[in-house]
Amino acid sequence: MAKSPSSLTAHITRLEMTSPPKASLPVPVNIQTAIMRAPGIPLPFYRYLYRQVGARWQWVDRLRMSDEALAETLHDKRNNISVLYVNGAPAGFYEYFCEDEDTIELCHFGLIEHALGLGIGKWFLLQALYAIWTLNPTRVTTTTNNLDHPRALQLYQMFGFSPVSTGTGIVRPLSDKELLEIARKS
Repeated sequence: MAKSPSSLTAHITRLEMTSPPKASLPVPVNIQTAIMRAPGIPLPFYRYLYRQVGARWQWVDRLRMSDEALAETLHDKRNNISVLYVNGAPAGFYEYFCEDEDTIELCHFGLIEHALGLGIGKWFLLQALYAIWTLNPTRVTTTTNNLDHPRALQLYQMFGFSPVSTGTGIVRPLSDKELLEIARKS
């Protein structure tokens, strides 16, 4: 019988920004990019993106959701998902949730491994922030933790986020049984 993976302690940092980013970056050269909103995103495609982006960072929460709960979350009119394509292939996504008219949470952001090292991470985050700020919130929030990309906190701060609180959480990595179940749903 396969042993369940050990739980991990995550040191969580909550951040917020209260004004749009001042930075401007050109589209990276020698690659074709497109960012497309994905209203009504099919669950298998979302799970694919979430797994491809988040596997190495221990993103597990959305993968454990039932189809019904995931559909309710993703297709809520306050939730927005946009997919990055590089040279015609999915390369990452961002997701934000309009908590109320003043606060928007950037709840997911990341690149698929094949898009890392192309110089598009900063540019893509800036595009996500530009999209969010077109809605004129008072503040934008996000969280990161020590299991995320080692430069995630630095990147968020570079574009205007400030830490507002820290805490700890427990992440229970996916078991082999859960991974098989996820593969069946895809």
